Amino acid sequence: MSLRERLDTDMKDAMKSRDALRLETIRSVRGAVRNREIEDGSELDDGGIERVIRSLVKQRTDAIEQYGAAGRSDLVDKETSERDILLAYLPAAPDAADVERVVAEVIAEVGATGPRDMGKVMRPVLERLGAAADGKRVSEAVKRLLAGGG
Repeated sequence: MSLRERLDTDMKDAMKSRDALRLETIRSVRGAVRNREIEDGSELDDGGIERVIRSLVKQRTDAIEQYGAAGRSDLVDKETSERDILLAYLPAAPDAADVERVVAEVIAEVGATGPRDMGKVMRPVLERLGAAADGKRVSEAVKRLLAGGG
């Protein structure tokens, strides 16, 4: 089942079960996908839909940080719930141990010796880990291992 079909099926299920939050979240995904398709002038494949969902997850994560700083726990809870719904449509991100292992392998392969070699390490690491990898987490691991803190 394609991601688009899964979204359609889940939206119908959310309507039947009267799950307002899930329904609202899925509708926002479909709207964002539709807007991107209009911008690009073509229908998105599963990879394109995943990129849209990743951007929506990032928006939710940023909003959670901002609402948390402002002391708005009600909005933090809502955004967290929406982010969790969105994450269910994305492949699982590699865990910290996988990130560390791949970073260490790439550092050894490219012969990186210090922080100045970060650019030589980041691209191959992100390519190996795939789109599901959190760039911020990868960057922190690369910095730590290149500085000799690993």
